[in-house]
Parts: sequence; C-alpha cells; structure tokens
Amino acid sequence: MFDNLIIGAGPGGITASIYLKRANLKIAIFESRVPGGQLVNYNEIENYTGSKNFSSIELATDMLEHAEKLNIDIIYEKVIRVEKNNKNFFEIITENNKYTSKSITIASGTVPRKLGVENEEELSYNGISWCAICDGPIYKGKDVVVIGGGNSAVEESQFLSTFVKSVTIIQNLDKFTAEAKAVNKLMNTKNVKVYFGSNVKKFIKDDKGEMDGVLFKDSDGVERTVKAEGVFEYIGMIPATNFMKKFDILDGYGFVVVNEKMETKEKGIFSCGDVNKKQIRQVVTATGDGAIAAQNVIKYLEEIK
Repeated sequence: MFDNLIIGAGPGGITASIYLKRANLKIAIFESRVPGGQLVNYNEIENYTGSKNFSSIELATDMLEHAEKLNIDIIYEKVIRVEKNNKNFFEIITENNKYTSKSITIASGTVPRKLGVENEEELSYNGISWCAICDGPIYKGKDVVVIGGGNSAVEESQFLSTFVKSVTIIQNLDKFTAEAKAVNKLMNTKNVKVYFGSNVKKFIKDDKGEMDGVLFKDSDGVERTVKAEGVFEYIGMIPATNFMKKFDILDGYGFVVVNEKMETKEKGIFSCGDVNKKQIRQVVTATGDGAIAAQNVIKYLEEIK
C-alpha cells in the first residue's frame, strides 16, 4: 500500500515526489518513457528563474538525480488505467502489474499533436520528428522544415539553423506566437525562410519511401513544394490522460481540471504540471504545481487517517 503514487516523472511529478518523500510518505513515480517530461525534447532554457541560459537536458538530469538521492522509486511501466476499489483506495494498473495507493498525483504531461495529413504516419520517426535536440544532428548540412510558430517551433528552428543547410518554417497563422526576443533572433538568421498563413497538405516520399519534401498551400492559395530530408512538427500538445477516463475530472480536451490546491473534484486525486487545464505551461509553473499538490496530498492523508 502506497500513500501516493505519481504518474509522470517530469518537473511537476519529480517536485511533488521530493516534497512527499521528505514528509516520510511511501511513494513512487511511474514513467513510461524518459524522466524529465518535455525537458528532454528541447535544447536550451532561458527563462528559468536564477539561471540565465542552460541545457534543458542538464536540468532534467539534475531533477532526476535529486529524486534518486532521496531514494525515490521510479517504476518504468506504462499506466493503462486507474480504478477505485471497494475500500476507496486507488488501483493503478500497468501493462504487467497492479499497485494500490491511498491517493494519486497525475503528472503525465502532454504528447505532441500531429497534423493528420498524407504520409505522416509512414514517415513518423523516419523523417518526421518532434524533438530537434534528439534528431536534429542527423540532418547536419541538410535541408529541414519546421511546422509551427510558437515558442517551441521558433526556438528549435534557431537551434537547427546552427548546423543544418536551411530551415523552412511553415506557420498556419499570419505571424509567430512565440516570445518577441526569440522571434527577433530567428528573423535575423540567414538560412531561415518563413511561410506565414500556410497549411501543410502532405509529406512527399521519394522512391525509397523516405522523406523528400513537404507540399503546402501558401497564403495566396498557391500550392508549393519545399525539399526537405527532415521535418520537425511543433503544432501543440495533447494531454496524456487516457488512463483517467473512468473519472469525471477532465475537460473537453482531456486536460485535468483542478482548483488552486491542485485538487480534482475526485477526493484523493491531485494533478500538476502541463496536464492541467491552465493558462501557462512552463517548467517553472510545473514545479510550482508539484509543490502545491504535494502539500495538499499531505493534508489529505492526515485527514483520512
């Protein structure tokens, strides 16, 4: 029997685990992929208080090492569903096991949204990527396309521009939605070209079935083709909450609805980080959520003793 089981080892989940472990509670974190959440998908962070500029992978590693130093167990299993048993405890069912806990904290974050156009599935992770820091070096000296116009698209385009031949950005809106500083830096980069008001129609494969380019319709309604050996999609995120569908705690988009205490309306279920319905999804807000969630988990456990 656990006091609290945390689903997701990103900044929010790890922060919650640190507070809970220091309160001498029996806890564990579930992680189906790599600890660090979205941190592992980006190159640099410039807006984390107290640090001017540093590697996001470095921060993810530091967070993991902090948890390991406190002997926090990380269970590398995918959570399939969460249920409630007849004793009012939570059953966390993974692919191979079942775990019981008095409370749970959802910190499962988000997964990349896809376009749903022709050849996208066939070229996923074989020409199309959602992580420039992971796969960018493969395309050194080559032409790539970035789809999107938010902070992730702009910042990762800047990162790619330092070693690829060219970066073509396809943005469906008539402007970037990223922070002004990042946009200004990108627009002064020589090997970057941007098409605003444009929509991707399909990905083009060559005779070997590999990525060859992108067909899109520009702002004038003209169909264009741009050659590319690699494509990076940054068009938004989808909450990873399929395992919570038995509970009425999600909004229409699948995000977890919480109050200021990170409580859901289901007693014993807390949530933190990017998976929550909220205005801003940043590392600093995720860690703040995690701290708040943990403090209220502690109060909840004291109440049900």
